[in-house]
Order: sequence, then structure tokens, then C-alpha cells
Amino acid sequence: MKIIKKIEIPEEILISLGKSEDEFIAELKKTAAVRYYWERKLSLGQCAVLAEMSKEEFIKYLTDFNTSIFAFDSVEEFLEDIKNA
Repeated sequence: MKIIKKIEIPEEILISLGKSEDEFIAELKKTAAVRYYWERKLSLGQCAVLAEMSKEEFIKYLTDFNTSIFAFDSVEEFLEDIKNA
């Protein structure tokens, strides 16, 4: 695991959010994981690792953002997936 450059967060932000530094960092990782999953920049497994969750936990977490793991670019792709099931 690589430690990347530290970011500075004003203490007033943490106080306003009612979060500790560790809670804030964990939330940032989860938020980034959801975004990268939406953008299809990382796989489901990679996003789960980034969010420090199991795949199952990450899938459940995605529902908080109205995001499904079943995403299709077209109706044809969806029908093809059903046909191959």
C-alpha cells in the first residue's frame, strides 16, 4: 500500500461535520470509490479495495447513491445479457 501526499483540512470543517480525521478520510475514500465506479475508471473490486470494504459491502453501499451494479449502455446490451444468462 502506498501512502500519498497529505491533504490539509481546516479543523472547523471536521468540527462542522462532527467527524474525526480518520472518519473523514474513510468517507473521502468511499466517496472517491463511488465516483470512480460511476465513471467506470475502476472495477467494482478496485473500488471496494479503495473504500476498504468487501465487494458485498461496497455493492450495498452503492445503493445509498441509487447506483446499481447492473448498468447497461443500451437496451440491446441488456437483452444480450439476458439472452446469455
